[in-house]
Amino acid sequence: MAQWEKLRQLESVYLTQVDELYDGDVFPMDVRHYLAHWIEGQDWDRAARDHDVAMLLFQVLLENLDIQHSRFVQGGESFLLQHNIRRFKQSFQVQLLQVQQEPMETDSQRNIERKMTDLKNKVQCMEHTVKCLEEQQDEFDFKYQTHNMEGTTNKAEKTEQMKVLQALLNRLDASRKSMLSGMGVLLDVVEELLCVLVREELVQWQRRQQKACIGAPDSTCLDQLEKWFTTEAECLFQVRKFLKKLEELMVKVSYEHDPVKKQKPVLQKRVDSLLTSLLKSAFVVETQPSMPQGKSPLVLRTNVQFSVKTRFLVKFPELNHAMKVNVSMDREAPMVRGYRRFNVLGTNSKALNMAESMSGGMVADFRHLTLKEQKSGGGGKGIHDLSLSVTEELHIINFNTEFLLHDMSVSLETSSLPVVIISNSSQQQSAWASILWFNMLCLEPKNLLFFANCPAATWPQLGEMLSWQFLSSTTRGLESNQLDMIAHKLFGKQQSYDACNISWTKFSKENVPNTNFTFWVWFDGILFMVKNHLENLWKDGSIMGFVSKGKEKTLLKKKRRGTFLLRFSESIRDGGITFSWVDYSPTGEPDVRSVQPFTKVDLGQIPFHEIIRNFQILEEENVPENPLLFLYPDTPKVEAFGKYYTEKSGADSEYIKYIKTKLVFVSKENTLEAKSPMSSNTEEGSGPMNPRYGLGEEAFAEPSTFPPSGLFADTLPPELPLSPDPMFSVAMVVPDEDLNPTLQEFLSDPIMCYCVDFVSDDTTFLEGALPGLPFTAPLQPCE
Repeated sequence: MAQWEKLRQLESVYLTQVDELYDGDVFPMDVRHYLAHWIEGQDWDRAARDHDVAMLLFQVLLENLDIQHSRFVQGGESFLLQHNIRRFKQSFQVQLLQVQQEPMETDSQRNIERKMTDLKNKVQCMEHTVKCLEEQQDEFDFKYQTHNMEGTTNKAEKTEQMKVLQALLNRLDASRKSMLSGMGVLLDVVEELLCVLVREELVQWQRRQQKACIGAPDSTCLDQLEKWFTTEAECLFQVRKFLKKLEELMVKVSYEHDPVKKQKPVLQKRVDSLLTSLLKSAFVVETQPSMPQGKSPLVLRTNVQFSVKTRFLVKFPELNHAMKVNVSMDREAPMVRGYRRFNVLGTNSKALNMAESMSGGMVADFRHLTLKEQKSGGGGKGIHDLSLSVTEELHIINFNTEFLLHDMSVSLETSSLPVVIISNSSQQQSAWASILWFNMLCLEPKNLLFFANCPAATWPQLGEMLSWQFLSSTTRGLESNQLDMIAHKLFGKQQSYDACNISWTKFSKENVPNTNFTFWVWFDGILFMVKNHLENLWKDGSIMGFVSKGKEKTLLKKKRRGTFLLRFSESIRDGGITFSWVDYSPTGEPDVRSVQPFTKVDLGQIPFHEIIRNFQILEEENVPENPLLFLYPDTPKVEAFGKYYTEKSGADSEYIKYIKTKLVFVSKENTLEAKSPMSSNTEEGSGPMNPRYGLGEEAFAEPSTFPPSGLFADTLPPELPLSPDPMFSVAMVVPDEDLNPTLQEFLSDPIMCYCVDFVSDDTTFLEGALPGLPFTAPLQPCE
């Protein structure tokens, strides 16, 4: 029993405590009640530790509230319930904006924070040292000037004054040496931190961004790096001020062997070098190029707008709108024969500003750029004569700006990750495969000839990347048993797949054995089908999906009659899904049966949960029966799919209008055909088929179109019974034009029958056409 159901059955004294617990809008009881099944199925402990998982669940929570609101609307629930659900969603969104993110700190981050604190303390101490040094020098200067002005003739007194001045000078010299030494130590800390920031933290962020572009749930937030970069820059500019102050003091007071004369230029050069390195590294591409309507970042299409955002991690208010960023293309294009070149069109110059960032960062957000191929790009001569396809040709978008502040001038450049540029949508799938492969394996973002000598991927790398595709598209990744099935498909049976490698060619160029499509085309077709037609069922965990036929039989044969599971077809190019169930013979032998797969075309007409709901077989007694009772392992069908059922009919039906139909396909072969009347690729099911099977697909009509029950009384064979389905008032067989079978012939020969129970106000229609349906299909038997 669900936790929420148990809570509701508690005694009244405890229910009062429950009421108090859910009092207010922080987390209303209504939400806990209506989303109980989903809430109790999530890993909230992990979400409490991982901010990315928490944000993912938060987005799913908002989606579930939308779904619940839609159910209230469709079910005619009270206006108050609809209003409350909308209000709860808005309240959650407001709460998110008000909550300050406190990410979990790693040991590395804690170490950096400790060193940053130490650096700021050293800078403050140095500032105090400079003030003390200035006071010492003022004291020496005052006494020295006084000594010269008095011009005493007393030798003893003069000697005593010189001793005092020499002591002051010695102390000043020691202070200058101490200060210069302290600056050296301070710069050592700065340099150590800079190495950590630039060579570790920034590199790790760049790698996380690479992975996030291909679906990984990695955080790409720059706020923490911006804080560190800004702190380091502020400290270095402070050191530059200290050195400038030293120079001013040296001009006023200098002496033989003055340490400032010798060490100040060295320190100045070191400070400027560190600051330059920091500033150059601080200019990054925060959001990689992507088309607004494109599902895949880094895949751009000529003459279609795309956006990209740069960010400067040194956040000084005085730089707001002061640095102009310019965009260019392929500055370091490889010398390859046939390599295309492009011009960047649109607003390709923009100032860094704080207004376009939600966090107040210094960004330049380019939203309306387009690419146009240069006329001479395709036929240019090159040093290398490589054979790269259009979707293997990588390009880089460059950005440059100028930093100018406090007499410090530095030219800054950064570039995007490599993009693939296509000219039509048919290249999208192949281009995305290239982006996936590059960002999965390449750690050198400027390696534009990566596909000239493309490395293989290990199975752990590939499996993780494939799981990311589902995770980013549906918020639910692939489980280990699903990945094992894919690995088995690629490498055959292995004790362990960790040492297995797959080449780029096998992934995206070579056809899967006994098919006319590649592995990637097959996998991406399934992903598209799930995202567009099966997302809710996938997120619920109702679809096992990637499971072999052999494994399927093994699992189902151990279950009770009517247990079924949902798996993806292995032989349909653009993705297909089927279901199999277990039945038992009179002798108790298990018999696993399957239907031919449904494609995205089928699912675009009728939702899969409605197909499962209305699926029927014709047993020997000719009584329609739905054999699908329990979703594997043992969930009642209604419990698994009931929340998605629709009761709409007639003109309100969003699937099929005008005609109330039930399509029943009958076969005596070993293949079950259960699909909509449109044609599609199929694969064979399994299991001997003695009874006749069919799929009931319901399409609804307005009641006004239904004729009186006796309208076709003269046309119906006397032996034909009325449909057992109470939703239908009459039944009718549509025979072949030259064949008018009796009921006995109909029952005896399943090859000849294509059964349609329907009511229509027009009996004159062409053979093979069902009036009002958005498709036509020949009235022919299933094979």
